[in-house]
Amino acid sequence: MSSIPSDSTAPATVSPAPLRAISSMATRLLLGELTAVYGQRNGVSVQVESIGGVDAARRVMADEVFDIVVLASDAIAQLATAGKLWPGSRVDLVHSGVAVAVPAGAPVPDVSTEAAVRQAVLSARTLSYSTGPSGVALARLFERWGVADALRDRIVTPPPGVPVGSLVARGEVELGFQQLSELLHVQGIQLLGPLPPAIQITTTFSAAVCATATQPEAARAAIAFMASADAADAKRRQGMDPA
Repeated sequence: MSSIPSDSTAPATVSPAPLRAISSMATRLLLGELTAVYGQRNGVSVQVESIGGVDAARRVMADEVFDIVVLASDAIAQLATAGKLWPGSRVDLVHSGVAVAVPAGAPVPDVSTEAAVRQAVLSARTLSYSTGPSGVALARLFERWGVADALRDRIVTPPPGVPVGSLVARGEVELGFQQLSELLHVQGIQLLGPLPPAIQITTTFSAAVCATATQPEAARAAIAFMASADAADAKRRQGMDPA
């Protein structure tokens, strides 16, 4: 069998460069699942860095090179206003609600109604919620209830990128509030369920092409898949609803 001559001019098959994406922690597992499927189908690798949402937005604002950013819709809107995204590239991906958890084996408070959640909050010696949009909304809820001052010394603020669920699992807080998607697979906690409808906090997470993107069209194609009907089952598995 003859070998290919060393001076062969046959073109080599070159894989496209990986797309670089950044996201908040809330969508980490979902994006991991979706990008794996997308890569298998299209031969395009998407490397996702998931960190605290505030830090992710700051890095995009500082013009660090990313092709795709996935954050809460208000953060995406701020980046668009600042000219850090390709115009018209924003696509809403999921709606995500807040759930409540306690350490595994701990007493289980009632969280089925607004009044019950208020009582559970007042009874907890320590509690925690994220520094993202859902945490801001919870702080406003506590103010509306008139309990913010009473809770001030009991609230444990997680460091950026540290899930509330991990603090609950370690027993550092008695009552934790976070996106259901971030609590769903945490070991060492007991998930009590979502906040009741009257006080549920729903965050929309959106994707967009960064202004610094080196492969904007490939980024648009990847985002289109993330928003497609093919991605719906994965979103539900991760505790989110398709947008």
